[in-house]
Amino acid sequence: MSRVIDPHIHLIDLQQGDYDWLQADHQPQWPFKEKIRRSFFESDLASRQVMELAGFVHIEAGFDNASPWRELEWLEQHCQLPFKSVAFADLTSNHFPAQLDRLAQFKSLVGIRHILDEHAEAILNNERVVKHLSLISEKGLLFEAQLPLTDRSAVKHLNQVLCSVPKLKVVINHCGSSDQLSESWMDSVTLLARQPRCYIKCSGWEMLNVDWTSEAIEPLIRFVIRQFDLNRVMLASNFPVSEFSCSYSELWSRYLDEMSWEDLEKEKLVYENAKRIYGFD
Repeated sequence: MSRVIDPHIHLIDLQQGDYDWLQADHQPQWPFKEKIRRSFFESDLASRQVMELAGFVHIEAGFDNASPWRELEWLEQHCQLPFKSVAFADLTSNHFPAQLDRLAQFKSLVGIRHILDEHAEAILNNERVVKHLSLISEKGLLFEAQLPLTDRSAVKHLNQVLCSVPKLKVVINHCGSSDQLSESWMDSVTLLARQPRCYIKCSGWEMLNVDWTSEAIEPLIRFVIRQFDLNRVMLASNFPVSEFSCSYSELWSRYLDEMSWEDLEKEKLVYENAKRIYGFD
């Protein structure tokens, strides 16, 4: 049975957090959002029949964006499995340094995410944002970059940031928001792969196509591995958003059983790389 560290999950407690994005009239306008408009706890990750979940990385889920440390407090009180946390902090705000200092007090913190998406170019072209990304680097934290790699201009700015802040570790979320081998996406993957401190997680397929299959996405993952090399690529779930398409156990069955990995490839993609990149003991 394969050991897995899932490097991209979200836990939700509707009794404690805000989660404005889960409301029907808020972005993103996903047609199946009501399927995940409930609480999800660590116990919902149980999937022992297909793999051994050895740990996870919790990515901010909009618990309280005004006071993002509240989410980390909640996580450290409720989680039993080994885990690391990536918190929200507003890169564009003058209050970012103070937010970062407060978040850094939590032992689980390994990184910061400010979703870029369609605003990626404007955000990454902001001098204040670049200074704040430098602060992240100075604290030994990583930045989770969620943006479409088909946006060539935004990717150019991200590449410039990586050049100007050479110690910054950046993890691309959700395979760069693509489920097909387009020319613009492949060019962006190739460009960012030249940055040795840039990594990529393959996940989020359900946000693009709820009927995704392992046969359809394996060519993208293979391309990413060829460009980044095997040591900088991770397979992830995006739970519970992944529930749009399939259960947690079925998702990992697709990764582990339906794709043709060699044993070493599988170990790195689902365990060793996440362990190293996110600093698990």
